[in-house]
Parts: sequence; C-alpha cells; structure tokens
Amino acid sequence: MTAPAGIVWLASFPKSGNTWFRIFLANLAAGENGPADINNLDERGGIASSRHEFEAATMLDSGLLSHDDIDGLRPHVYERIASEAKEQRWIKVHDAYTALPDGEPMLGRSARAAIYLVRDPRDVAVSLSHHNNTDIDGAIAMMNDSSSAFSRKSKGLPQQLRQKLLGWSGHAASWIDQTDVPVHVVRYEALRADPMTHFSAALAFAERPAAADDIACAIRHADFSELQRQESEKGFAERQSRSAPFFRSGRVGGWQDVLSTEQVARIEEAHAPLMHRLGYSMLGR
Repeated sequence: MTAPAGIVWLASFPKSGNTWFRIFLANLAAGENGPADINNLDERGGIASSRHEFEAATMLDSGLLSHDDIDGLRPHVYERIASEAKEQRWIKVHDAYTALPDGEPMLGRSARAAIYLVRDPRDVAVSLSHHNNTDIDGAIAMMNDSSSAFSRKSKGLPQQLRQKLLGWSGHAASWIDQTDVPVHVVRYEALRADPMTHFSAALAFAERPAAADDIACAIRHADFSELQRQESEKGFAERQSRSAPFFRSGRVGGWQDVLSTEQVARIEEAHAPLMHRLGYSMLGR
C-alpha cells in the first residue's frame, strides 16, 4: 500500500511544532539511515510561502507584483503542484485559511487533507518572542492582532511570500472551521506527551502507511536533543537572522516561569473562546 499522491497541508500558527513534524516526516522517509539533515528538508514537500517555488511555477518576477497580486496567483501554483505530484507531498503552511475576493480559497482546492497543529498560546508567545527577536509583549501584540502577517514588509524581498496569520484565534478558527479540506487537529502538548500515538494518528488520517518500528525510529531521530546538536554544529537555514536558536527545549508549560500575570491575562482575554474550545485551561477563568 502506498500513500495517495497529492498535497497534505501541514498547517499551524508559527512556533507550534510544524518544523518538528516536518523533521519527523523527513526521518520517516530516511528510515534507519537518519537522523535526517535539518538543513535538507525541502524535498519532503516544501513550504507553501516559498518565493522560489512561486516564481518557478509562474515564471514571473514576484518582486514586480503586489502582495494581493501574488495571493491571486497562489491557488494556481498549488493546483499545478497537486496535478504534477507523483507521491504524497506534506507542505508546511503558516498562512491562515483565507479566501480571495472572488471567494475562492487562497490555497486552492487541490489538497487532499490537512493536519493542523495547535499549541497553547501562552507557550507560543514565549517561543515567538525568541523567533522574532522581540520582547514578549511584542509577540503577544502580534498574536492578538487579527491583521497580523509574516513577511509583509515593503522594503527588501523576503524569501517567503506574505502570510496572513489573522492572530492566534483567527488562525486556528480559519483552519478548523473551513470545509474545503478534511482536517485533523493535533495538539502540540499531546504530541509531546505521546508522540507515537499522535504521529501515528496523523499519518493514518493522511493515509500515509508506516510500520510502528519505522515511526518509533523517526521519533527518536527527531528528538529535540538531536535537533539542538545539529543546529549548534552547523546552524539551521530556516532560522530568522539574529534570532535565538530555533530549536529550544520544546517544553510544555514553560510560560508559567516566564510570563507575568498581566501578560497571561492579555492572552487569555483575547483568546478565551478558542482556548476553551481546544481544551486549554486558563488561570483567569
């Protein structure tokens, strides 16, 4: 039995375990020959916001286009990827699930399935501040801003296309409530506590066959200690410049030692409905 060809979105708000999941997949593909090189993961599916892939597919200079022009062309890029796929492609995506002015989904309608990773927003705030090289208040402001986006600066040409995030709640709701693509929600905390069960369930949802021994091997090779070792020795190409190490502890609940009472309240007040819905207990309620 082989996995059906096509796109599987590996979607998440930034700093919610997406890269860890991709590295697990890379190690699953590598088998016992791993651990996979953390700087050689693109062949496992790629990143939806890749400017290089957009330009290769459209034969256009993206620097001459507006963000909205690019968004309007992106569905065609994914339609092409899906139609040409000879195997299953798990593609990382941080974009919220949004619609174009004509009502069509910006990510197109060609994907077979989506795995949506969600993480306690209080831990996301801590990790995002390190990733963006900002203070925690700045990270919280970004998560609470329904117009937030990655890579939208007008100067320079980032490697990534603009990605609308819609804030933490808006992002989660956009993926969980959309009805175009079958979606399987995975809590980062559950994945850390029992990776065998939850990686296996995600693979089963995507109809990606894998033996239990192979999954266990991939989990070992994707352990955070291994990722930290590789990053310390040769860096990580996807890390933002000047930021802290990309692979930190991956700890669950670390926010309790870092966030102030006021910072926790700002997050909980902004995201209470989604936190309740996704099973996150709150201090203030």
